[in-house]
Amino acid sequence: MTALSAWIRKTPSWQAIISLSLALWFGASLVLDFVMMPGMYSMGMMSQPDFASMGYSTFERFNHLELLFGAIALTGVLVLNQQQHFFGSQTRKAIMLSTLLLGIAIAYTYLFTPQMSAMGMSLTPLEPLAEFPPLMETMQQGYWVLEVLKLASAWILLRLCHRQMQTP
Repeated sequence: MTALSAWIRKTPSWQAIISLSLALWFGASLVLDFVMMPGMYSMGMMSQPDFASMGYSTFERFNHLELLFGAIALTGVLVLNQQQHFFGSQTRKAIMLSTLLLGIAIAYTYLFTPQMSAMGMSLTPLEPLAEFPPLMETMQQGYWVLEVLKLASAWILLRLCHRQMQTP
């Protein structure tokens, strides 16, 4: 507790900003993936005619937050590398992970969410789609592969930051 209060009194460092943004992003992703999405599915929302538009508005907002978190992570890693070679021998790994995280957020925002929402929308009002297009399943698999990669990358980068903050 004293470490937290001492940290709050000081101005936040880039290490703390990166760690906080990665922790928030990681936690929000877990809540979205393992609480909200299964909840929507179990409540039968996928059979509703407005599911695609509701899903788009939810994911579009979250994807823009992911862009912000990814940009903060990459910026922080680059600033720390420029100022003090914070990651030492792990610098290349930290830059690659933060770039990957931003790239995944970009792919979600500008590729996956718009395309999956468009495939899920019915062109006849008030009628749900009879079945999902075959490409939808492929895109969902791609989404989950990227999601696992994102969570693993965020976790590894968070551990790198934490490990470097612990060394004097």
